[in-house]
Formats: sequence, C-alpha cells, structure tokens
Amino acid sequence: MSESSPSTILIRGVNWVGDAVMTLPAVRAVKRAFPGAKVSLLVKPVVRPVFEGDPAVDEIIEYGGRFRGITGRLSLARLLRKKGFSKAILLQNAFDAALLAFLAGIPERIGYARDGRGLLLTRPVPFSGGDRKVHHIRYYLDLLNAAGIPAAYTPPWICLSSEERGAARERLAVLERPVLGINPGAAYGSAKRWFPERFAEVARRFIDGTGGGVVIFGGPREADIAQEIHEAVAGRSPSAEASPSLLNLAGKTSLRELMALLAGCDALLTNDSGPMHLAYAVGTPSIALFGSTSPELTGPVGEGNVVLRKDVACSPCFERTCKSGDMKCMDALSGEEVYQVVAEVLPRRRAVFFDRDGTLCRDAHYLNKWEDFEVFPDLDSLQLLKGQGFALIGVSNQSGIHRGLVQEAFVREVNSVFTTRYGFDAFYYCPHGPGEGCPCRKPAPSMLLTARGEHRIDLRRSYVVGDKDDDMLLARAVGAKGILVKTGKQTGSDYADHTAANLREAVEYILAHE
Repeated sequence: MSESSPSTILIRGVNWVGDAVMTLPAVRAVKRAFPGAKVSLLVKPVVRPVFEGDPAVDEIIEYGGRFRGITGRLSLARLLRKKGFSKAILLQNAFDAALLAFLAGIPERIGYARDGRGLLLTRPVPFSGGDRKVHHIRYYLDLLNAAGIPAAYTPPWICLSSEERGAARERLAVLERPVLGINPGAAYGSAKRWFPERFAEVARRFIDGTGGGVVIFGGPREADIAQEIHEAVAGRSPSAEASPSLLNLAGKTSLRELMALLAGCDALLTNDSGPMHLAYAVGTPSIALFGSTSPELTGPVGEGNVVLRKDVACSPCFERTCKSGDMKCMDALSGEEVYQVVAEVLPRRRAVFFDRDGTLCRDAHYLNKWEDFEVFPDLDSLQLLKGQGFALIGVSNQSGIHRGLVQEAFVREVNSVFTTRYGFDAFYYCPHGPGEGCPCRKPAPSMLLTARGEHRIDLRRSYVVGDKDDDMLLARAVGAKGILVKTGKQTGSDYADHTAANLREAVEYILAHE
C-alpha cells in the first residue's frame, strides 16, 4: 500500500503490562472507527502477549533490542516507512514515539503534546496533566476523542484461547477449590508492595477457613518473596501440609500462561501491578491493595473488584520507594481486615446459565415479533433449581441487532419476560455480529464472567444449558458443565457433558448430581 492509503494505521503502544491493558479499549476504538483499516501495533516484546489473538490488531511489530541506539531507531524508522502507514496514533507519551513516526514519514501523527514533542506531531492534542486527573483508560480514550476519533468506553478484555484456559485449569487442578491467587510483587517499586508476612497470614486463613487452595504468582524477580510466603504458609497451616492447598508458580510462567492461570482463579489478592490489570481483563475478581498510588487513576475496573486503601496523609505519593521508610499506607492494612474482604468477594453461589432461542423458547430465526414468541411448556420446571439455591441467568447471542433484523428494545422486552415471570436473576445478551471480535459473543465467556462479578457466581459449580456447540464450548471456557437440549439447533454435541431431550430432563440431571 502507498503512503497516501487511508487504510494503514500504526499505533505506538505503551511499555508496561498494566498500562498495556489500560490501552485495550483505545486500540479497539481505533479498529471500530476505521473498520477497513489494517491496524499495526508497535510495542516492546514484554507487552506483546497482551495483544496476541486480539481481532482489533492485524499486526504486531516488536520494538526489540535490535532497534536500540541511534542506528537501531533509524533502522526501525526505515522499516516503518516501507510499510506505508498513513496515520500514527501515539499512545506512548515519550518523545521517542513521536520522533520515530516523524522519521518514518507517516503523514498524520496524533498524540499528546507533552515531553517536548509537540512540533513532531501533525495533530498535537493539548496535555493538561490528564494522567494525574482521570483513570488511565479514560486518558487514552480522551486522546482519541480529542483527535476526532470516536472512542466510547468498553471494558478491557484479553483474548484467551480455549486451549490456554484448559491448560491453566489442568495446572490448577492439583489445588482444592476455591482457589485464591496471590500476587505479592509490583515491578514499579517496593512502595507499592504489601508485606510478605501479611500475604502469608491471609493465605493461611484462606486455606484453613475455606478448605481451598492458594497459588502464588510473580516474575523471576519476585521468586524470593514468593518462596518466603510459601514457606511461611506451609510451615504454619495444618491444612496446607495435609492437602494440596499451596502452589508456588512465581517465575514459572510465561505472560500468556499467567493470564490463563489468573482466569482460572476464583479471586486474586494483589498489589497495584501488572497482574492486577491482567486479572480484571480476564474477568477474575480482585482485592487490590493500594498505598503509594491512586486507584482513581489505575485501579481495577468492572464488577466484583474491591480496592483496599487507608487514608494516610502522604498517600498517594507515587514514589518507587517509601521516603519516610515506615510504609504507613501499607502497614495500616491488617491481615485480618484483608482476609475478611477476600471472604466476602469470593464467588460462592451456584448458577444455571441458559441460552434463549431453541432452549427456553422456540427458535424463530431472528425473533423480532411477539406472535413468534413461544416459550417451551416445561419452563416452569426451572423453579426446582431456584428451590435448591441456583441462580437462573440467561445468556444469548443476538446478532440480529447488528444485522438490523431485530430491534434491541424488543430483545430487552423478551428477556424481561424471563426475569419478571419466570424468576431469572439476570439476562445478558450480545448485540454484536460474528465478525466483530467482541468478548461477549458465545463461546467467548465475557457474559458469564460479568455475571460472576455481579452475582458472585462460582462458575465451576455451575451449568450451561443450550442447544448449540457454542453453548457447550462456553461451559468449557469457564470450567462449568454443559448440557445440550435437543429442542433447538442440534441433537448432540461432542463438547457436552450431558445431552437432554428438553429442559425438564436437564433440570432432573442437575438435581440428581447435586
């Protein structure tokens, strides 16, 4: 493609894992604004895994060690010039990002006018300290909006394959359930780290109080801290010695493996760190401990997350190390207080998730008028599940909205029938088309993960009932059991744990296995 082509866009990404997660909504907003464009992402190798498999990114260009120094940057600029980008969007704030785009001859260069780089940009966006005023997700979206690129907020989401999720579940299978992940590190500096002995205290309380397991995460630099916690827990918790309740994976995972393992945990106790951001982007509830930094700027987003911090005069200081040497902000957080919050956040409720068309009601092929709405006669049998404490939750793909065949308001009205007349606790739907790469379209698990956060659902003790392979794959994605009913699209599925003739048989199967 030529340099004048409007369909080649370069995004200069950021350099830290947590920051990379916070740019995900902005990256996807670019793809939505320019749906026919080829979007390339220039990032350091350390953050590349965050974007792998993301349909919003067509190409990842690694800004690796071979591009160091003046000659390396000139070599990278030549490489970028050959690719003929028509637009560069600089999410990274550094002067270097603007210089590379300038040297690469990219005609349109968009970025915040900061760090002395304004003259290198063709569309400089005024900077007024936004990175200390708004959440950083909003900071990156504001850049796009100010440049005339529509960028509405969407939750950050990391794309994991079913194989990655399955491998992580197998790795965690040695632990008793529920599983609490612990992340005691923080790459930015020691001022962000709670004390190892208090992480160990919470881990011991969790194992002894729930009968569950604890997995310790961290990079190679946190291996010593992780080992200290592991030894403290194993030496003082009778439950940890007697059962498979403790696993130390610090320094033993790739970043992609870490993401999948976080997705396999029931909750994560963490400092403000890269893994904290990864956790909410894979839908795992987090208890985030803040001291030297501000949760208003970099805290976890989405349902089910809790931030713990104390009102200390010097916090947030944004220092890498504590200048006073006493770590008051972190010392004020007791192990007892933190454990109580962990216990509250932990998902405990069982649920049965139901597809709609072909499962709860006749599949009318893009249901769009009331005369075609016909619920199955055994729908009342679901009340038996309610009586046993199960939440009833609907999850439905509704691509007819995207195709213009179904009004979204009508979808909501139909779904409300199940919540008002049949006792459903919630009903989620995906309005997107198959090619949009959204995280909510089944078999992607975003709808179930949202339900987990909003209703404290223990997905591994739950069921998915549907009439298609996508429903069964959805169950596998989150570790639930899948039941295929023969009332819709398919009469069988290789991915189902059980096949039932209808809803009543599905209900009987669930009750018989509880």
